[in-house]
Amino acid sequence: MARPLRLKEMTPVQVAEAFKLTSRLLVPAGTVEARGPHLPLGCDTVILERLADDLSAATGIPRAPALEYGVHATKDDPVPGTAALSRKTLHRAMNELIALWEEVGGVRDTLILTAHAADQHLEALSTIRTCGRVRVADILALESLPPLLESRFGPWHGGEVDTSLMLYLAPELVDLSRTSPTLLASAEKGARFYEAILGTLTLRLSAPQIS
Repeated sequence: MARPLRLKEMTPVQVAEAFKLTSRLLVPAGTVEARGPHLPLGCDTVILERLADDLSAATGIPRAPALEYGVHATKDDPVPGTAALSRKTLHRAMNELIALWEEVGGVRDTLILTAHAADQHLEALSTIRTCGRVRVADILALESLPPLLESRFGPWHGGEVDTSLMLYLAPELVDLSRTSPTLLASAEKGARFYEAILGTLTLRLSAPQIS
């Protein structure tokens, strides 16, 4: 089975060789935010790191280290341990990073992976001004998910999708004693959700590169 191409684990020569084969890059953009009493603060990042690894292994596209801090929704109450950036700071950080990857590595097509739908967070990531193409994929809003959902009206954060994904990917990090008995989540559903997300993004990445 192919291994993911993690920039932080590769030598400069290996990275240069990888970018000769593709001008694409995957960038996970996580958060440190409460997702319910039963999920870890880094729930988004845990899911996105695994997804970036599997997409990289499947497509041969290198993946950057995760940027673990996002922009929280203004209505969210902070809890101990949570941390966030302002929209301006996240936008500037991502803009500078992608500009350097483009200038030095020749990257021309960047896919930012996120699992956080706060408007300011998505705005910061989707208004990057660089030479190449930059796209943002909110994995919890992909068109492949709704047909799999049984509960459409419960809480989204800490709800059926992200809880199921965590039960599938990292069950040891889920505090089952704090999970609502009405929550329709399971590792089996998480596997279906994950395969749907992975399959959808793999198809998108199979499209021809821009020059």
